[in-house]
Amino acid sequence: PIANSCLFIGKFFLVDAGYAMRLGFLPPYRGTRYHLKEYGRGNHPQNAKELFNLRHSSLRTSVERAFAAYKNRWKFVYNKPFHGYKTQVKVVLACAILHNWVLQYGEDEYFPPEETWDPEPNDEDPNDIVYDNHSWAQKRDEFANHMWANRGLANI
Repeated sequence: PIANSCLFIGKFFLVDAGYAMRLGFLPPYRGTRYHLKEYGRGNHPQNAKELFNLRHSSLRTSVERAFAAYKNRWKFVYNKPFHGYKTQVKVVLACAILHNWVLQYGEDEYFPPEETWDPEPNDEDPNDIVYDNHSWAQKRDEFANHMWANRGLANI
């Protein structure tokens, strides 16, 4: 099950406001400025929640650009996943590694064509996830307060 995997030891999914607060899912604060365009020139975050949302938005934009590059390069990533959860995690990591390798060294004639890749059977049950919404909301608050306390030490 996802909740028992090592995924949540210091890691989380960066999600949009459409997701509820729950273990391993880190949405922005609702009812607080979020989109980068809302922070125009000279319009800086006024509190910890706004700073958290600004950085959340910036990071999500970077992640979305990276996935767009993956989907453009490896078309199989664009389709609905047919692999088990653990394999999906490995596929994303492999795509990131290959993407960085290709950026540094160029194409490689030894990459097998994606048509030859076979799916792995999905034997995981997504209903096995255990949620702890309150403690995860506290974790988000800790992130936000840490960012706010150290706001002069980093960009954005």
